[in-house]
Amino acid sequence: MHFKAVLFDMDGTLINSVDDIADAMNQVLLQNHLPVHPVKNYINWIGDGMKNLVINTLPINKREDTFINRCLEEMKTAYSDMWMNKTHLYPGIPELLTTLSERKIKMAVLSNKHHRFTQIITDKLLAAWKFDVIMGYKEGFPRKPNPTTALEIARQINLDPTFFLYMGDSAIDMKTAINAGMYPVGVSWGYRSTDSLVESGAQKIINKPNELLSII
Repeated sequence: MHFKAVLFDMDGTLINSVDDIADAMNQVLLQNHLPVHPVKNYINWIGDGMKNLVINTLPINKREDTFINRCLEEMKTAYSDMWMNKTHLYPGIPELLTTLSERKIKMAVLSNKHHRFTQIITDKLLAAWKFDVIMGYKEGFPRKPNPTTALEIARQINLDPTFFLYMGDSAIDMKTAINAGMYPVGVSWGYRSTDSLVESGAQKIINKPNELLSII
């Protein structure tokens, strides 16, 4: 297969954002006189949307809808102020994106992160490269691994999903790729184990970004 497009996950794939996510949520927890969590815990909670992350951080007896939604709004505010303190592109990502651009490969981003944050981060950290479509979580579009948004991206780019490589760091990403009929490529530098990627259907595991080029 001659691939013509790459669909990227964001957190754990293009960017390392866990420290800022942890700092912002821990600030919310402190404001509410609740125990905070180490960064290693947040690694396991990233990837399934901000609301689910908030729920996971709260004590069981605090997981009531009204309180969850209040903490979610507080998290959005805290993260808006703190997301760029420590977040950065993974080594080798700039070179990969430049080469893909030079080869005229279409590029898009699909994240379970709220769309507003997905767009802001792309505009700030990925402004040097052209992405044909950028999609975070929006009302009306189910989260990954539901393939709806991935298929919508393929439609907007006007390519059959079989022409897409899907590059991500989690089981959710691999399942999304399979559900959408795309080619799943797992990355070893993200937040999940390579075993979990293989078990979830990854066709290839890459250890450095530029290894994607040999698959294309």
